Amino acid sequence: MKRVLSRMLVASGLMLGASVISSSFAAEGAAGPAKPDAAKGAQLYDQGDASRGIVACASCHGAAGNSSIPANPNLAAQPHEYLAKQLADFQTKQGAEKPARNGPGGNPTPMTAMAQNLTPQDMQNVALYLAQQPLKQPATAGHEDLVELGRKIWRGGLPDRNVPACAACHSANGAGLPSQYPRLAGQFPSYIEEQLKLFRSGDRSNNVMHDIADRMSDTDIKAVSDYAAGLR
Repeated sequence: MKRVLSRMLVASGLMLGASVISSSFAAEGAAGPAKPDAAKGAQLYDQGDASRGIVACASCHGAAGNSSIPANPNLAAQPHEYLAKQLADFQTKQGAEKPARNGPGGNPTPMTAMAQNLTPQDMQNVALYLAQQPLKQPATAGHEDLVELGRKIWRGGLPDRNVPACAACHSANGAGLPSQYPRLAGQFPSYIEEQLKLFRSGDRSNNVMHDIADRMSDTDIKAVSDYAAGLR
């Protein structure tokens, strides 16, 4: 009888231990990533992290995401989900030959080196910080002769070539849609034009824009890029 009781106690102890371990794993699995921290994002954006080889983003994109260099886009007021995705797409993932987002000729852009050492949490933090910043130095339109064509494409697309209205995805005022489409209002027209041409060539292929840009001429692209820059 004592031997049977002893075996029962050992068995119940093992079951209890298994239960505790299972509960522990379940708790850890449910923990998920930490919420984005804008304060940490601001610090990384302004100062970088030399110990990890991360350069301050502000050195290229300006204070609080307000760039003064057309080659480097304005990042202030962009949807944070969109920014986080783009940072991730610049990275070359383990086992991949190149990143999801590339530049001319299908080659990695300078951003691949800049973003490579960022953790997913870093990207979320920086993206949230930038999303909260106002766009203080918006770019402007500069081609008066292209306004009508740009407005036509933005508002109504090019139906004869199955080009949808830009406003359908980027909103009427160019503010974009959170988690899906970027803000184009106040962006440098030369930068928008470059990206549309990269989509058209297939060198940048990290979203659906290739099929749209592929049906646009150089004049179409210049006109709508200039019009978008002037939106507020």
